[in-house]
Amino acid sequence: MIPTIPVRSPLTLCTNNSSIRPTTTAMCTPTHRVPHVLTVAGSDSGAGAGIQADLKACAALGVYCSTVVTAVTAQNTVGVQGIHPVPETFVAAQLRSVLSDMQVDVVKTGMIPSIGMVKILCQSLQEFPVRALVVDPVMVSTSGDVLADSSIVSVLRKDLLPVADIVTPNLKEASILLGGVPLETVAHLRSAAKLIHDLGPRYVLVKGGDLPAPFDAVDIFFDGQEYHELLGPRVETRNTHGTGCTLASSIAAGLAKGLSMFEAVQVAKRFVESALHYSKNISIGSGAQGPFDHLLKLKQNTNSFSLRRGFDKSDLLLYAITDSRMNKKWGRSMVEAVKASIKGGATIIQLREKEVETREFVELALACKEICHSKGVPLIINDRVDVALASNADGVHVGQSDMQARTVRALLGPDKIIGVSCKTEEQALQAWNDGADYIGCGGVFPTSTKENNRTIGLDGLKAVCLTSKLPVVAIGGISADNVPSVMEIGAANLRGVAVVSALFDRDCIFSETMKMYSAVTHCRSRTK
Repeated sequence: MIPTIPVRSPLTLCTNNSSIRPTTTAMCTPTHRVPHVLTVAGSDSGAGAGIQADLKACAALGVYCSTVVTAVTAQNTVGVQGIHPVPETFVAAQLRSVLSDMQVDVVKTGMIPSIGMVKILCQSLQEFPVRALVVDPVMVSTSGDVLADSSIVSVLRKDLLPVADIVTPNLKEASILLGGVPLETVAHLRSAAKLIHDLGPRYVLVKGGDLPAPFDAVDIFFDGQEYHELLGPRVETRNTHGTGCTLASSIAAGLAKGLSMFEAVQVAKRFVESALHYSKNISIGSGAQGPFDHLLKLKQNTNSFSLRRGFDKSDLLLYAITDSRMNKKWGRSMVEAVKASIKGGATIIQLREKEVETREFVELALACKEICHSKGVPLIINDRVDVALASNADGVHVGQSDMQARTVRALLGPDKIIGVSCKTEEQALQAWNDGADYIGCGGVFPTSTKENNRTIGLDGLKAVCLTSKLPVVAIGGISADNVPSVMEIGAANLRGVAVVSALFDRDCIFSETMKMYSAVTHCRSRTK
């Protein structure tokens, strides 16, 4: 009988784990703490799933990944030809070797082919606690091959799920965990998520990619109180081997880097979508289901596609929005304005251009993108999806009267940043449902930048922030003088301010941007 694992406090991503691990004397003190995921899973000889997928996903997301091999499989793009479990004593030895020494942040499990291995893992986690446990209950591969004996289901339910922070079953696995109930609709997925949550994990993500549906794939994320329908575009490709392993290890990577559970799930989904989109036409193997390229390196023209490893909400701190009329007024070019604002501290740039022809706008965007990317600053195009596509900008910001964010996502693909202007709580929720990355909320104060722009005030801003499931940037009449009243409204997801006139309708953009950057960073430091 396995000892009861102590109930942990709610998921906390602290950086100092010395209190829960034995201390050792090292020859030197490390200067950089590296996020670390340990994957406990089977080896895939075809390298599309299992340990190999976990290693590649963590590498792509900038996280160190160690491994405990539970089984060696013979498999390829056709299917699984054989499974050879590793002796349980040697699985225990691998776990002790890594957990006793290497400061693991998150453990991710995949294929665990025996009851004894499940119990050994639980005992190891009791002896060497980690920040989070991500359980991918691998029992049936994407190709339909059975990877674990049915007798394991009861011990997964009894011993492993109660100590999991999140469990990520696909449709078949969720059905098996629940005794074979059929799952054929989104409503069934919601019910399954609740029933699996009742087994003990803190969060449940039921993957609905195999549901028959004409358009988006739907996953259900359940946190014990709310259901979240996570929509994603279906990518038409045969190269889907290892998607489940990759999603779970990507969630683990996000947790190891300090993301909340919901943020980690969102970033992981976007990463998988990006990799599938990039890999949809590559050809490896002759079977029905090929692997995909986690590192986006296998195509000859690798410069044509760039992977965004999740939208960084810290980029919203000082959002500079250019204005062509102001540039004309002060006799400077768009490129000069962008250079000066970045030099002063702008963390993201939006090009708002209403007066030039499309070809000239694309040329401006290409020139500004080169400047922005040389400094690590994202470039967003206002409204114009065609210009963003032509210039390969980092994303698009749309208003309520523009193209819907869901349509923009379908056109730009999963790796681009999408922002939406919102004035109401309903609009903020719709932006989240449509797959936006952030919302711009305002006008907070009266402004002459846009005609007939209704002001919502600080109360309206706070109401939207408290409702929004996305990071928020405030916009409208914001200056260095009123930044404190904006940033100190008491909303944790208010990440920064978007500014037009206070930067670009001034004689010196550089000095005004420096002043604004200083004001915003001071407020952020006080509200943390």
